[in-house]
Amino acid sequence: MLEILRVTFPFFALVLCGYAAARLRFLPLEAIPGLNGFVLFFALPCMLFRFGADTPIAQLLDAGVFFTYLLCALVVVAFSIAISLNARIRWNDASLGALVAAFPNTGFMGVPLLVALLGAQAVGPAIVTIVVDLVITSSLCVALSRMDAAGQHGAAVAARKALAGVLRNPMPWAISLGAAFSFWNLELIGPVNKTVSLLADAASPVALFTIGAVLARSQMLAHERPDGPLRSADYLPIALIKLVLHPVLVLMVGLTAIQWGVPIEPFALQVMVLVAALPSASNVSLLAERLGADNGRIARIIMVTTSAAFLTFSGAVALLKP
Repeated sequence: MLEILRVTFPFFALVLCGYAAARLRFLPLEAIPGLNGFVLFFALPCMLFRFGADTPIAQLLDAGVFFTYLLCALVVVAFSIAISLNARIRWNDASLGALVAAFPNTGFMGVPLLVALLGAQAVGPAIVTIVVDLVITSSLCVALSRMDAAGQHGAAVAARKALAGVLRNPMPWAISLGAAFSFWNLELIGPVNKTVSLLADAASPVALFTIGAVLARSQMLAHERPDGPLRSADYLPIALIKLVLHPVLVLMVGLTAIQWGVPIEPFALQVMVLVAALPSASNVSLLAERLGADNGRIARIIMVTTSAAFLTFSGAVALLKP
Protein backbone atom coordinates (compact mmCIF):
# COMPACT_ATOMS: atom_id res chain seq x y z
CA MET A 1 0.00 0.00 0.00
CA LEU A 2 2.86 2.38 0.81
CA GLU A 3 4.32 1.88 -2.66
CA ILE A 4 0.94 2.72 -4.21
CA LEU A 5 0.64 5.89 -2.12
CA ARG A 6 4.11 6.92 -3.24
CA VAL A 7 2.82 6.87 -6.82
CA THR A 8 -0.59 8.43 -6.22
CA PHE A 9 0.47 11.10 -3.72
CA PRO A 10 2.21 13.46 -6.23
CA PHE A 11 -0.90 13.50 -8.44
CA PHE A 12 -3.22 14.49 -5.62
CA ALA A 13 -0.58 16.84 -4.20
CA LEU A 14 -0.64 18.79 -7.48
CA VAL A 15 -4.42 19.12 -7.15
CA LEU A 16 -3.89 20.46 -3.62
CA CYS A 17 -1.29 22.93 -4.91
CA GLY A 18 -3.76 24.30 -7.45
CA TYR A 19 -6.42 24.54 -4.77
CA ALA A 20 -4.11 26.40 -2.40
CA ALA A 21 -2.89 28.74 -5.14
CA ALA A 22 -6.43 29.82 -5.96
CA ARG A 23 -7.58 30.05 -2.34
CA LEU A 24 -4.56 32.18 -1.38
CA ARG A 25 -4.99 34.29 -4.53
CA PHE A 26 -1.52 33.42 -5.82
CA LEU A 27 -3.46 32.42 -8.93
CA PRO A 28 -6.13 34.95 -9.92
CA LEU A 29 -9.53 33.37 -10.49
CA GLU A 30 -9.63 35.13 -13.85
CA ALA A 31 -6.61 33.06 -14.95
CA ILE A 32 -8.32 29.69 -14.42
CA PRO A 33 -10.21 29.69 -17.77
CA GLY A 34 -6.85 30.31 -19.47
CA LEU A 35 -5.33 27.28 -17.77
CA ASN A 36 -8.38 25.23 -18.74
CA GLY A 37 -8.05 26.39 -22.33
CA PHE A 38 -4.36 25.47 -22.47
CA VAL A 39 -5.04 21.97 -21.12
CA LEU A 40 -8.16 21.30 -23.17
CA PHE A 41 -7.04 22.66 -26.55
CA PHE A 42 -3.27 22.17 -26.51
CA ALA A 43 -1.65 19.95 -23.88
CA LEU A 44 -4.23 17.20 -23.36
CA PRO A 45 -4.94 16.59 -27.09
CA CYS A 46 -1.19 16.23 -27.67
CA MET A 47 -0.93 13.73 -24.81
CA LEU A 48 -3.90 11.71 -26.07
CA PHE A 49 -2.58 11.83 -29.63
CA ARG A 50 0.79 10.52 -28.49
CA PHE A 51 -0.76 7.73 -26.45
CA GLY A 52 -3.10 6.83 -29.30
CA ALA A 53 -0.29 6.74 -31.83
CA ASP A 54 1.85 4.54 -29.58
CA THR A 55 -0.97 2.09 -28.76
CA PRO A 56 -1.75 -0.91 -31.01
CA ILE A 57 -4.94 -0.24 -32.94
CA ALA A 58 -6.55 -3.47 -31.67
CA GLN A 59 -6.51 -2.10 -28.12
CA LEU A 60 -8.19 1.12 -29.26
CA LEU A 61 -10.99 -0.83 -31.00
CA ASP A 62 -11.79 -3.25 -28.16
CA ALA A 63 -15.55 -3.80 -28.48
CA GLY A 64 -15.74 -5.84 -25.28
CA VAL A 65 -14.31 -2.99 -23.22
CA PHE A 66 -16.43 -0.42 -25.06
CA PHE A 67 -19.84 -2.04 -24.56
CA THR A 68 -19.16 -3.30 -21.04
CA TYR A 69 -18.09 0.13 -19.86
CA LEU A 70 -20.97 1.77 -21.76
CA LEU A 71 -23.55 -0.50 -20.11
CA CYS A 72 -22.21 0.40 -16.66
CA ALA A 73 -22.23 4.12 -17.48
CA LEU A 74 -25.87 3.95 -18.60
CA VAL A 75 -26.86 2.11 -15.41
CA VAL A 76 -25.07 4.70 -13.25
CA VAL A 77 -26.76 7.57 -15.12
CA ALA A 78 -30.21 6.02 -14.80
CA PHE A 79 -29.80 5.17 -11.11
CA SER A 80 -28.35 8.59 -10.22
CA ILE A 81 -31.22 10.41 -11.91
CA ALA A 82 -33.79 8.12 -10.27
CA ILE A 83 -32.56 8.83 -6.74
CA SER A 84 -31.99 12.56 -7.37
CA LEU A 85 -35.25 13.76 -8.91
CA ASN A 86 -37.47 15.54 -6.39
CA ALA A 87 -39.33 18.82 -5.93
CA ARG A 88 -36.07 20.81 -5.77
CA ILE A 89 -33.78 18.81 -8.06
CA ARG A 90 -35.31 18.62 -11.52
CA TRP A 91 -33.99 17.14 -14.76
CA ASN A 92 -31.27 19.74 -15.33
CA ASP A 93 -29.62 19.28 -11.93
CA ALA A 94 -30.32 15.54 -11.77
CA SER A 95 -28.80 14.88 -15.21
CA LEU A 96 -25.63 16.88 -14.55
CA GLY A 97 -25.34 15.13 -11.20
CA ALA A 98 -25.64 11.81 -13.02
CA LEU A 99 -22.86 12.91 -15.34
CA VAL A 100 -20.42 13.50 -12.48
CA ALA A 101 -21.44 10.10 -11.09
CA ALA A 102 -20.61 8.32 -14.35
CA PHE A 103 -17.82 10.47 -15.83
CA PRO A 104 -14.40 9.90 -14.19
CA ASN A 105 -11.54 12.38 -14.50
CA THR A 106 -9.80 10.07 -16.96
CA GLY A 107 -8.30 12.67 -19.28
CA PHE A 108 -6.93 15.15 -16.75
CA MET A 109 -5.90 12.64 -14.07
CA GLY A 110 -6.59 9.02 -15.00
CA VAL A 111 -4.38 8.38 -18.03
CA PRO A 112 -1.10 9.69 -16.54
CA LEU A 113 -1.90 8.13 -13.16
CA LEU A 114 -2.71 4.71 -14.64
CA VAL A 115 0.42 4.80 -16.80
CA ALA A 116 2.50 5.54 -13.70
CA LEU A 117 0.85 2.66 -11.83
CA LEU A 118 0.38 0.00 -14.51
CA GLY A 119 2.57 0.99 -17.43
CA ALA A 120 1.89 2.17 -20.98
CA GLN A 121 -0.32 -0.85 -21.75
CA ALA A 122 -3.04 0.74 -19.60
CA VAL A 123 -3.55 3.47 -22.22
CA GLY A 124 -5.65 1.40 -24.67
CA PRO A 125 -8.56 0.50 -22.34
CA ALA A 126 -8.43 3.96 -20.72
CA ILE A 127 -8.80 5.69 -24.08
CA VAL A 128 -11.80 3.48 -24.92
CA THR A 129 -13.51 4.65 -21.72
CA ILE A 130 -12.74 8.27 -22.59
CA VAL A 131 -14.49 7.84 -25.94
CA VAL A 132 -17.56 6.38 -24.22
CA ASP A 133 -17.74 9.22 -21.71
CA LEU A 134 -17.05 12.06 -24.14
CA VAL A 135 -19.25 10.90 -27.00
CA ILE A 136 -22.14 8.97 -25.43
CA THR A 137 -22.45 9.58 -21.67
CA SER A 138 -21.94 13.35 -21.92
CA SER A 139 -24.30 13.73 -24.89
CA LEU A 140 -27.00 11.65 -23.17
CA CYS A 141 -26.83 13.63 -19.93
CA VAL A 142 -26.87 16.99 -21.71
CA ALA A 143 -29.93 15.88 -23.69
CA LEU A 144 -31.67 14.67 -20.53
CA SER A 145 -30.85 17.94 -18.78
CA ARG A 146 -33.14 19.72 -21.25
CA MET A 147 -36.16 17.60 -20.33
CA ASP A 148 -37.46 20.38 -18.07
CA ALA A 149 -37.92 22.47 -21.22
CA ALA A 150 -39.10 19.62 -23.43
CA GLY A 151 -42.30 21.47 -24.27
CA GLN A 152 -40.35 24.50 -25.51
CA HIS A 153 -37.45 23.01 -27.39
CA GLY A 154 -37.44 19.25 -26.90
CA ALA A 155 -34.79 16.73 -26.00
CA ALA A 156 -33.97 16.19 -29.68
CA VAL A 157 -32.75 19.77 -29.98
CA ALA A 158 -30.67 19.30 -26.84
CA ALA A 159 -29.26 16.07 -28.27
CA ARG A 160 -28.18 17.86 -31.44
CA LYS A 161 -26.52 20.58 -29.39
CA ALA A 162 -24.78 17.95 -27.28
CA LEU A 163 -23.48 16.24 -30.41
CA ALA A 164 -22.25 19.58 -31.73
CA GLY A 165 -20.40 20.05 -28.44
CA VAL A 166 -18.74 16.66 -28.86
CA LEU A 167 -17.63 17.59 -32.37
CA ARG A 168 -16.06 20.79 -31.02
CA ASN A 169 -14.19 18.92 -28.31
CA PRO A 170 -10.58 18.38 -29.43
CA MET A 171 -10.02 15.22 -27.37
CA PRO A 172 -11.98 12.74 -29.55
CA TRP A 173 -10.28 14.19 -32.63
CA ALA A 174 -6.85 13.81 -31.01
CA ILE A 175 -7.60 10.19 -30.12
CA SER A 176 -8.87 9.50 -33.66
CA LEU A 177 -5.80 11.08 -35.24
CA GLY A 178 -3.52 9.09 -32.96
CA ALA A 179 -5.40 5.90 -33.86
CA ALA A 180 -4.92 6.69 -37.56
CA PHE A 181 -1.17 7.14 -37.02
CA SER A 182 -1.12 3.82 -35.14
CA PHE A 183 -3.05 2.01 -37.88
CA TRP A 184 -0.82 3.25 -40.72
CA ASN A 185 2.42 3.27 -38.69
CA LEU A 186 2.94 6.97 -39.33
CA GLU A 187 5.29 9.30 -37.46
CA LEU A 188 5.44 13.06 -37.10
CA ILE A 189 8.48 14.81 -38.52
CA GLY A 190 11.20 15.71 -36.01
CA PRO A 191 10.42 19.34 -35.04
CA VAL A 192 6.66 18.75 -35.01
CA ASN A 193 7.08 15.62 -32.90
CA LYS A 194 9.23 17.55 -30.41
CA THR A 195 6.60 20.29 -30.13
CA VAL A 196 3.84 17.74 -29.56
CA SER A 197 5.98 15.97 -26.95
CA LEU A 198 6.62 19.20 -25.04
CA LEU A 199 2.91 19.99 -24.93
CA ALA A 200 2.05 16.40 -24.00
CA ASP A 201 4.55 16.42 -21.13
CA ALA A 202 2.90 19.58 -19.78
CA ALA A 203 -0.61 18.07 -19.81
CA SER A 204 -0.52 16.09 -16.59
CA PRO A 205 0.95 18.66 -14.14
CA VAL A 206 -1.01 21.61 -15.55
CA ALA A 207 -4.25 19.61 -15.70
CA LEU A 208 -3.94 18.45 -12.08
CA PHE A 209 -3.05 21.96 -10.91
CA THR A 210 -6.05 23.29 -12.83
CA ILE A 211 -8.39 20.76 -11.21
CA GLY A 212 -7.44 22.12 -7.81
CA ALA A 213 -7.89 25.72 -8.93
CA VAL A 214 -11.33 24.98 -10.40
CA LEU A 215 -12.43 23.29 -7.18
CA ALA A 216 -11.21 26.24 -5.11
CA ARG A 217 -13.03 28.71 -7.32
CA SER A 218 -16.25 26.73 -7.08
CA GLN A 219 -16.04 26.62 -3.29
CA MET A 220 -15.24 30.33 -3.06
CA LEU A 221 -18.29 31.17 -5.16
CA ALA A 222 -20.59 28.75 -3.33
CA HIS A 223 -22.16 31.57 -1.30
CA GLU A 224 -23.75 32.85 -4.51
CA ARG A 225 -26.14 29.87 -4.69
CA PRO A 226 -29.73 31.19 -4.97
CA ASP A 227 -31.25 28.25 -3.07
CA GLY A 228 -29.22 28.63 0.12
CA PRO A 229 -26.77 26.14 1.68
CA LEU A 230 -26.41 22.69 0.20
CA ARG A 231 -27.81 19.67 2.02
CA SER A 232 -25.52 16.69 2.39
CA ALA A 233 -28.30 14.50 0.98
CA ASP A 234 -28.04 16.46 -2.27
CA TYR A 235 -24.45 15.49 -3.01
CA LEU A 236 -23.11 12.70 -0.75
CA PRO A 237 -25.17 9.88 -2.38
CA ILE A 238 -23.84 10.86 -5.82
CA ALA A 239 -20.27 10.97 -4.48
CA LEU A 240 -20.73 7.46 -3.06
CA ILE A 241 -22.11 6.24 -6.39
CA LYS A 242 -19.03 7.59 -8.14
CA LEU A 243 -16.41 6.21 -5.76
CA VAL A 244 -18.06 2.94 -4.70
CA LEU A 245 -20.97 1.82 -6.87
CA HIS A 246 -19.42 2.69 -10.23
CA PRO A 247 -16.17 0.67 -9.84
CA VAL A 248 -17.99 -2.24 -8.15
CA LEU A 249 -20.54 -2.31 -10.97
CA VAL A 250 -17.81 -2.30 -13.63
CA LEU A 251 -16.05 -5.15 -11.84
CA MET A 252 -19.21 -7.26 -11.49
CA VAL A 253 -20.42 -6.65 -15.05
CA GLY A 254 -16.93 -7.23 -16.43
CA LEU A 255 -16.49 -10.54 -14.60
CA THR A 256 -19.95 -11.64 -15.75
CA ALA A 257 -19.15 -10.66 -19.34
CA ILE A 258 -15.92 -12.67 -19.24
CA GLN A 259 -17.83 -15.72 -17.92
CA TRP A 260 -20.28 -15.34 -20.79
CA GLY A 261 -17.42 -15.43 -23.28
CA VAL A 262 -16.96 -11.73 -24.02
CA PRO A 263 -13.29 -11.29 -25.00
CA ILE A 264 -12.09 -8.93 -22.26
CA GLU A 265 -8.56 -9.30 -20.98
CA PRO A 266 -8.25 -9.38 -17.16
CA PHE A 267 -5.77 -6.51 -17.37
CA ALA A 268 -8.23 -4.44 -19.42
CA LEU A 269 -10.92 -5.09 -16.78
CA GLN A 270 -8.50 -3.98 -14.09
CA VAL A 271 -7.94 -0.71 -15.95
CA MET A 272 -11.69 -0.20 -16.43
CA VAL A 273 -12.37 -0.68 -12.73
CA LEU A 274 -9.62 1.77 -11.76
CA VAL A 275 -10.96 4.30 -14.28
CA ALA A 276 -14.39 3.99 -12.66
CA ALA A 277 -12.77 4.47 -9.23
CA LEU A 278 -11.35 7.86 -10.25
CA PRO A 279 -12.95 11.06 -8.93
CA SER A 280 -15.53 12.92 -10.99
CA ALA A 281 -14.42 14.89 -14.05
CA SER A 282 -13.79 18.51 -13.10
CA ASN A 283 -14.90 19.90 -16.47
CA VAL A 284 -18.52 18.93 -15.69
CA SER A 285 -18.58 21.94 -13.37
CA LEU A 286 -17.99 24.23 -16.34
CA LEU A 287 -20.69 22.42 -18.32
CA ALA A 288 -23.16 22.79 -15.45
CA GLU A 289 -22.44 26.50 -15.28
CA ARG A 290 -23.09 26.87 -19.00
CA LEU A 291 -26.36 24.89 -18.83
CA GLY A 292 -27.71 26.78 -15.84
CA ALA A 293 -27.59 23.82 -13.44
CA ASP A 294 -26.78 24.07 -9.73
CA ASN A 295 -23.03 24.38 -10.13
CA GLY A 296 -22.51 24.53 -6.37
CA ARG A 297 -23.91 21.00 -6.02
CA ILE A 298 -21.83 19.70 -8.93
CA ALA A 299 -18.66 21.33 -7.58
CA ARG A 300 -19.28 19.85 -4.12
CA ILE A 301 -19.59 16.35 -5.60
CA ILE A 302 -16.35 16.86 -7.51
CA MET A 303 -14.67 18.21 -4.37
CA VAL A 304 -15.77 15.27 -2.22
CA THR A 305 -14.81 12.62 -4.77
CA THR A 306 -11.43 14.23 -5.47
CA SER A 307 -10.60 14.52 -1.77
CA ALA A 308 -11.76 11.02 -0.87
CA ALA A 309 -10.24 9.37 -3.95
CA PHE A 310 -6.73 9.72 -2.52
CA LEU A 311 -7.69 6.88 -0.17
CA THR A 312 -10.45 5.09 -2.09
CA PHE A 313 -8.55 4.98 -5.41
CA SER A 314 -5.34 3.89 -3.69
CA GLY A 315 -7.33 1.19 -1.90
CA ALA A 316 -8.80 0.01 -5.20
CA VAL A 317 -5.30 -0.23 -6.67
CA ALA A 318 -4.13 -2.22 -3.65
CA LEU A 319 -7.03 -4.67 -4.05
CA LEU A 320 -6.69 -5.12 -7.80
CA LYS A 321 -2.99 -4.84 -8.51
CA PRO A 322 -1.24 -8.24 -8.35
